[in-house]
Amino acid sequence: MDFSFSEEEELFRSSVKEFCEKYIAPRWIEIDEARKGTPVDLIKTMGQQGLFCIPVREEYGGMGGTLTMAAIAVDEMAYYDPSIAIPVYTLLVNGWPMLLDLYGSEEAKSEILPKVAAGEAFFGIATTEPQGGSDIAGTRVTARKENGKWIFNGEKAYISGVKETLELPWGGGFFLIARTGPKEAGHRSLTTFAFLAKKDGEIVKGFEPTYYEDIGRAGISCGGFMLNDVEVDDKYRIGDENKGFYINMEGFNVARILVAAAAIGSARWALDQAKEWFRVRKLFGRYISSFQGVNFKFAELYARLEAARLIVYKAAWLADQIYIHKNPAYSPRDLNVPVAMAKMMGPEVAADIYEEVMKWHGAYGYTRECPIFRGWLGTFSYVIGAEGAQNIMRYIIARDVIGAEYVRPG
Repeated sequence: MDFSFSEEEELFRSSVKEFCEKYIAPRWIEIDEARKGTPVDLIKTMGQQGLFCIPVREEYGGMGGTLTMAAIAVDEMAYYDPSIAIPVYTLLVNGWPMLLDLYGSEEAKSEILPKVAAGEAFFGIATTEPQGGSDIAGTRVTARKENGKWIFNGEKAYISGVKETLELPWGGGFFLIARTGPKEAGHRSLTTFAFLAKKDGEIVKGFEPTYYEDIGRAGISCGGFMLNDVEVDDKYRIGDENKGFYINMEGFNVARILVAAAAIGSARWALDQAKEWFRVRKLFGRYISSFQGVNFKFAELYARLEAARLIVYKAAWLADQIYIHKNPAYSPRDLNVPVAMAKMMGPEVAADIYEEVMKWHGAYGYTRECPIFRGWLGTFSYVIGAEGAQNIMRYIIARDVIGAEYVRPG
């Protein structure tokens, strides 16, 4: 077993770190405070740096890298934007383009992926609907086929990147799942698409966006949209008709690795803020870190973060074995438990770390002048359930380890 990064990966981490110190660290609070999403100029600069479509093949404009490298980029970026807004933008345009590369048509990949890689377009995920996010089998957005085109109707909600999609020069869209068969067929009548809300600078007819105001992570927009008889060419279908549920689940496994990477990167920053505070803050004439109530808790949280970090990179390594290296010893199903553990552990330990670090800072930690609250609000979005509710992660682990027949209700 090798617990070290390769020389190439370490060089890549150093380049991302240098980029973040120059372009993200000086702006992240300003961007979070502005609440206007990820600035287009920064997106373009990140694209030029090669931070998007890292695991996408070079023939489609990607870096031809690995998911491990994408996780390294997101982890490092979250240290310099602990609100994790810019890292979330980055993880979306790495994870879901990878799925498009794996299962999309040649026409769709050639058209969309180079634009995303260059920072001219966005490509994220749009599965959540007003009635809930985890119940993919209950999807209500419909797509019917007429004269070689798909006609979409329905509503998606709580989608990241809606504003950025419409502001970027080319546009972009989402990995979208829709019902293409009878409702009673459940997950067996769902199909995935590369849905473009804006293409070549033009917003598609019948697309009606709306925007929400999240309490944190304000450096990336959150919104929803209505689809009213929106026409989509069949070339944008991803995978076989009515088989989209399975592709979507693979996509979540990829995306959740990167979500967990963002959480641990932000949590690293929080613990470093605590260490700096420990070196200046005294109580009763003693450094507060001399109290066991503080240093024991710090040790516990540090150990939990290191455990989460190890499982995140194990999951990324395994995903590379499956999708990049095509190792026949592994299948996509083998990712279920490691990914669920990473998504369960990463955000939860991050939220616990932020709670303690804010308490260690006392009254100052409850002020806007202290930036720590921004990291707590951002990472907590993934405890609430973005990219999969935490109890869904627990169910996946129990189902695959104990056996599905023993954990299904009734």
